[in-house]
Amino acid sequence: MSALLVPPPFPHDEGDRPVLRLGCVSADAYRAFLASGRGAALGAAFLQWPSWADVKEGWRAQLLGWGPDPQAGRLTGVALVLLRQLPGTRKYFAYLPEGPVADWAEPDIDSWLDPMLEHLRRAGAFAVRIGPSPAHRRWDAALLKPLSSPGRRLGDVLASEVDPLGTAVAERLRARGWRRCGDDGPGHDGDAQPRHVFQVPLAGRTGEDLWSGLNQEWRRNVRRARKEGVEVVVGSAADLPEFYRLLRITEERDGFRLGRSLAYYERQYAALNAEEPGRMKLYLARHRGEVLAAHTMITVGRRAWYQTGASADHRREVRPSNALQWHMLLDAHARGADVYDMRGVPSTLDPGERAYGLLRWKLGTGGQVVETLGEWEKAVGGSANQTLYRAFQAYLNRR
Repeated sequence: MSALLVPPPFPHDEGDRPVLRLGCVSADAYRAFLASGRGAALGAAFLQWPSWADVKEGWRAQLLGWGPDPQAGRLTGVALVLLRQLPGTRKYFAYLPEGPVADWAEPDIDSWLDPMLEHLRRAGAFAVRIGPSPAHRRWDAALLKPLSSPGRRLGDVLASEVDPLGTAVAERLRARGWRRCGDDGPGHDGDAQPRHVFQVPLAGRTGEDLWSGLNQEWRRNVRRARKEGVEVVVGSAADLPEFYRLLRITEERDGFRLGRSLAYYERQYAALNAEEPGRMKLYLARHRGEVLAAHTMITVGRRAWYQTGASADHRREVRPSNALQWHMLLDAHARGADVYDMRGVPSTLDPGERAYGLLRWKLGTGGQVVETLGEWEKAVGGSANQTLYRAFQAYLNRR
């Protein structure tokens, strides 16, 4: 991980409030905070752990921490910041994927947000993008499945739950000049991370509860895979080329392109597992000696993510992907995860749209669609940085 030369810790004090200091911290201090009771309660995503900086090529990185004494490890929040240089300048676009890791319920978010922005401005950032952790809305699978119809989208359906913290955080950010990505019309860069994700709650549930939570089609498909002799095993780094071969087949079949190389997944697998053995696992579904599907899972603390899935075009009737997901759900549950996050889903409820198939498949696990707050951007500094920000958006749109 490379780092910029940065200014010293930035102190912040208002009235009688203790001084809050913010600055760069070591990877060890950063990890120690996330592993502490206070840090673990903030539920950092894997994208905010130091290892993620080693995955992202073309970005420079900083590990920030704030609290009474960051250098002594007395922290109340942290952030992994990725910095992309604007070509031809010494300025940087700062990106905090699903971060910062902070207490968004803090009444005065300015006490740590303002020092972070000032620190990044002094380090050469012309704009900052963040991904606040609170959710916005949730829809239960049982609610959505019968409501699919032509032209309908998630926003047309009354949510099962609206998170008051998420609503409050959105209002606070707008009042401070932040803009939610994708809300400014065509041409404005949207979220890099999925705004709508699918989550299966695991806390307080037994394996029998998880099985009964699957819909009838899912249970039938898992049984079919078992009857047909589909075997699920945990692979190794040596199996990543086979996973990548299947991923290219899946992209061609389903009409999408992630744009990632085999080297990307090899780097990710090595970096995440070097930070904590078993953090990233590759699951393989074999039938008659052939790998028919391969999925990756990442586990951090009490959260597990199904990250990427791939499958062959043939013998799909033996349901290897259903077998994999059921096995991964049980593994996440056994490891003590509270939530199994199946990552992105589309916002369409229109069965006529190709993307709806992915949502329909995940709905069968009986979880919830969760609308996050999405990603938010803000230019920092004066008019010159505003101009650079617009130029950077144009540059991204041309790539």
